Amino acid sequence: MHKIARMHAFNIHDAEFSYDGTEPDGFASGEALGLQQVGGSALNVRLYEAGPGQALCPYHYEYEEEWLLVIDGAPRLRDPVGEHQLKAGDLVCFSSGPDGAHQVINRTGEPARVMMWSSAREPTIAVYPDSDKLGVYAPNRDDNAMVRRRDASVDYWDGESAPPTPA
Repeated sequence: MHKIARMHAFNIHDAEFSYDGTEPDGFASGEALGLQQVGGSALNVRLYEAGPGQALCPYHYEYEEEWLLVIDGAPRLRDPVGEHQLKAGDLVCFSSGPDGAHQVINRTGEPARVMMWSSAREPTIAVYPDSDKLGVYAPNRDDNAMVRRRDASVDYWDGESAPPTPA
């Protein structure tokens, strides 16, 4: 006998958003509560809301493909070519690596909502070209790190010592 999985629905138009409150002005955005309860584990799916004058996050890229769908509002997309106006219904794919760098900015007076998804799984890294940072994100939050890429470079063997020899 086969069990049929129970599917939980989530309506993106009825979403409630949680705002962390720790972001600096210009980066205050909310994430939809309850979206992860729908299930699924192969994709990382998130629904965001950016208020007027706010960006979802700093300009960055990752090493997996990422997608964006504008649900509501008219955010601007910054990519390696420049800034582009988006509107509800626009679908964008960000390629892996520097060519897929992006930032979503709401320069309007109304909230903007976007859904983003990727195959990203932790551990993962994100590169922030404007500030020359590298973010390392792991399931164990104690292992997360945000470092300056060039200032933090060390040799592979730095701090390592040979294992003890058997007696």
